[in-house]
Amino acid sequence: MQIKILGPLSAEVDGTSIVPTAGKPRQILSLMALYPGRVMPVPTLMEELWDTALPASALTTLQTYILQLRRKLGTAMGPGAPAGVRDVLATRHGGYLLQIPEDSVDVYRYEKLAREGQTAFATGDNEVAAARFRSALDLWSGAPLVDVKAGPVLDIEVRRLRESRLVTVERRIDADLRLGRHAELIAELTDLTVRHPHHEGLHSQSMLALYRSGRQASALAAYRRLQRALVEELGVEPSPQLQRMHQAMLAVDPQLDVLAGPRNSSTFDLFAA
Repeated sequence: MQIKILGPLSAEVDGTSIVPTAGKPRQILSLMALYPGRVMPVPTLMEELWDTALPASALTTLQTYILQLRRKLGTAMGPGAPAGVRDVLATRHGGYLLQIPEDSVDVYRYEKLAREGQTAFATGDNEVAAARFRSALDLWSGAPLVDVKAGPVLDIEVRRLRESRLVTVERRIDADLRLGRHAELIAELTDLTVRHPHHEGLHSQSMLALYRSGRQASALAAYRRLQRALVEELGVEPSPQLQRMHQAMLAVDPQLDVLAGPRNSSTFDLFAA
């Protein structure tokens, strides 16, 4: 079985899709896929499906949805499958278990590559870090579970994955900046700062990429746009480290041209106290 969550939901057994068309069974499959090999408690599944408005028939209806998923799974596995359907989508005391290896789910492959990238980044191996982060991000094909109507439990997971992806993008850009790829990053960072107008880390990267590409005026303009957005919309000034980066650009500080400093830190922390 191969399951994809980092984009539209996809779940296949030997090339045959087992994704149900009905919304609530899709929620169940998505939630269980996020925790392969672990029991998903019945109360958690019920919370995902109905929040606090549980119908009187909640348990019976949940069992019906599990039966529907097992039928889809059984059709895909075929009669000659070595493992029975109930061995794959198993009933356990108090819940249900999707008994598949973690690496059958793209989320776990993504997180493994992202961890490897972070380890390389922390040790200063920027080539490996950039490559691992890029491989991790290549597993994404859109917003996570974009075609699944998420309940309260899945909504938390989707938010976590979106934040994780943004952090991985930021770290990959940090590694690329250390490797002197500033000019190649400008277009991407222009898009990211528009999408995330209050994200100081991305703005610091955009400022540095522009500055190192000989576009000091554009770098300073990027700072002013961020400052205006923060003041007008949130009532706060940029952080001290971003203010110090701005001052360094005004002073043409040679430290800005150093690709990799003594600390293996993010671009945002280049001027941390």
